Amino acid sequence: MTSRLSKTVVLLMCSAATGVLAMTAAAQDTASNAAHTPNQIVQTEATDGPGEVSPWAYSAKQGIGASYEAYKDFHYSDDAATGKVSKVWFSLADGIVTETMSGLIHEAQIRELQIAIVGKGYVALETTDTTSKIEYIHTDFEGRPLSPAYRLTNTDKQGRFVIVKDIFTDPDHQTLMMRITVTALKGPVTPYIVLDPSVANTSGDDQGRATTTALQAFEGKAALSLKASAPFKKATVGFTGKDGLTDLLAAKKLGKLSSDTGGVKGNIRLIGELSPVNSSTTFDVALGFGATPAAADAEAAATLKTGYTKVLANYNGEGAAIGWEDYLASLSELKSLIPVTEDNGKLIYASALALKVQEDRTYSGALIASLSNPWGDTTTPKVGATGYKAVWPRDFYQVAMAMAALGDKETPVAAFRYLPKVQVGPHTPGNKGDGGWYLQKAHVDGTPEWVGVQLDQTAMPIMLGWKLENLGLISKAELVGSYKTSLKKAADFLSFGGTPNLGWNNQKITPPYSQQERWEEQEGHSPSTTAAVIAGLLVASDIATQAGDATSAATYKSKALDYSAKLDQRLYTTKGEVTGSPQSYYLRISRSEDANNPGAQDERNGRVGLRGDKVIDAGFLELVRYGVRPATDAKIAQSLTVIDDESLAENLRVKYTFEGKYPGFRRYGNDGYGEDQVTGGNYAVFGQSSPNQRGRVWPIFTGERGHYEVALAAAKGATDTDITRIRQTYVAAMEYFANDGLMLPEQVWDGMGAPSPHGYAVGDGTDSATPLAWSHAEYVKLLRSVRDRKVWDYYPVVADQLEK
Repeated sequence: MTSRLSKTVVLLMCSAATGVLAMTAAAQDTASNAAHTPNQIVQTEATDGPGEVSPWAYSAKQGIGASYEAYKDFHYSDDAATGKVSKVWFSLADGIVTETMSGLIHEAQIRELQIAIVGKGYVALETTDTTSKIEYIHTDFEGRPLSPAYRLTNTDKQGRFVIVKDIFTDPDHQTLMMRITVTALKGPVTPYIVLDPSVANTSGDDQGRATTTALQAFEGKAALSLKASAPFKKATVGFTGKDGLTDLLAAKKLGKLSSDTGGVKGNIRLIGELSPVNSSTTFDVALGFGATPAAADAEAAATLKTGYTKVLANYNGEGAAIGWEDYLASLSELKSLIPVTEDNGKLIYASALALKVQEDRTYSGALIASLSNPWGDTTTPKVGATGYKAVWPRDFYQVAMAMAALGDKETPVAAFRYLPKVQVGPHTPGNKGDGGWYLQKAHVDGTPEWVGVQLDQTAMPIMLGWKLENLGLISKAELVGSYKTSLKKAADFLSFGGTPNLGWNNQKITPPYSQQERWEEQEGHSPSTTAAVIAGLLVASDIATQAGDATSAATYKSKALDYSAKLDQRLYTTKGEVTGSPQSYYLRISRSEDANNPGAQDERNGRVGLRGDKVIDAGFLELVRYGVRPATDAKIAQSLTVIDDESLAENLRVKYTFEGKYPGFRRYGNDGYGEDQVTGGNYAVFGQSSPNQRGRVWPIFTGERGHYEVALAAAKGATDTDITRIRQTYVAAMEYFANDGLMLPEQVWDGMGAPSPHGYAVGDGTDSATPLAWSHAEYVKLLRSVRDRKVWDYYPVVADQLEK
């Protein structure tokens, strides 16, 4: 179909249906992490053929996008009100289109798409020779984005030309659309489209064809075709390093033209020459995807036939079409959160869009961590890798809870119903051990990727189910049914543990001692993990009671109370020396039953492991968030005095204050998941870690601290002054960390060590991963908590049972 169906139809359907989730991904797909997150997916490396090796694209994305698609019965379907499901995603970085996915959300088909300009005596590329500005095309009268459609304005640093690109997808076809306007300012110029494919999610093994009507690449059952509104003057395909771009840079014109790769597979690049521009010219470009070049070509042709104006209107949801406007309008709490922002709602609208974009369109409810490959520009895609385009139940929980906080009544339900796909059991490929736990990291189709056991990721699905029933988004009958089929298995694992036998993992797990904590790097007792385990078990006890399973209800409660009673003994040291003299505070990790003898941590991310009391984090705040400890708890307050000490040794320090007013926090002291302090270079360049690597500040921790401040204020009777302080400190800080495209990063540059070659200013997002879904989720939940004057993730049933 060529247009979206009417809004009335979909809204009625949604209403009827309503009646009836580092990491993070704290470890990258690199050899340096093989000791603790080995990849279960074994693939043959793609060949670059005669071409040179290419990395993935820069990961600090300025924007991401995909079409809005409506559910039918909480599933994506061509029979839903929005018609044929578009399964195309894109990202923007350095002023250009970067990884564009088609099919499943992790299946990248291109590395980058940019414009080269040839003028009198020069060749210029958008990535290196222009300054870029990003805007949302479709906004309300206050400038809040209403769809993830973007305008990039790239201005030549020498003032010779300007390129304006409008970028979005066609909701009715498998196509990315761009309108490109080239304006010559100092003499005629000739624009060239430079397409670097990565078909089937690798840089190699591609074949290509180039004609004046299309640039095509294909591998196996994946293909793409780029067409323009006017035929190319010339077109060529070649192997990287020996391709048309090489010719342009050397001779300012295309050399010998090649129409195909002659059956040879490798890393290729395609170039299409557009008509010369004397003043200003606009070109429409469509990049179609399909199982064959012909199918991809047909998708691109259909989009061009529909035309820019109508495709954009359909994407936005203007008029009778169903699109992003309609999704935002369905969020019952969105507008009410604007008054508690400090930017008049711009970031909350962008966050709502970004969270929904990062859901797969085949596996409904499959919420990924980020539409990016961390430090992609020094990561070689010799084999297909998901990067952060995968499911971690922890990030997943954060996102599902945030969407519920926005008033999304469908996505959190689809997410909850998706979770059995990533719960280990008889259906899990290769599983021969105890089940009930949830995969560390999985493809959206449930394929196991990393198989470490993280107990918080097994608790959070239980917590999500309880919360959704409490909110009225699922029925008691559904919650009880889920308990019987999946949640009970999870609660049993949290109670008794078990022995996995999946891939490399056959280590016996004895809760609450976790094989990996929430950063996927260390084993032991962890405050944040234990908080989730206790909360998950007490919530499971309540669900078991509703299910008439009194025996299990009593067991889960007994286990939770036991874990709670021993928590301080295991994790609150009274002899910690992180400050250089004995102090009391919560540890990050303890490997014993005695917090004053916590053992040493393992070397991770190039950093030598330190004694447990030397490494602190603020994970203990999760104890307050979930109701395991009151906000007024003296041990929490004392631990915060240590966290807030900015005079700690640089390696051990956690807190940093930006511009004298915005608080930021690292994951933990001695963190090596970040740029090299000596060279300023990326993390684990081409898989090799360095002891000089340093993890930076993560915006999510500003949100976590803000949540604690909300809880503390609520415990003392929150005043307007309290709420204003929290808004101006924590809400404003998270908004400060967003980039010009309103994307929140995983990490921001703290100015420590050698400057990055990327030229980050302090507070800028790094090349780690932007946007991070968890960062946006934490911001959304903080706003909801501030508005409600109580913590959104709080579980009163947890506090009530611990107080009895």
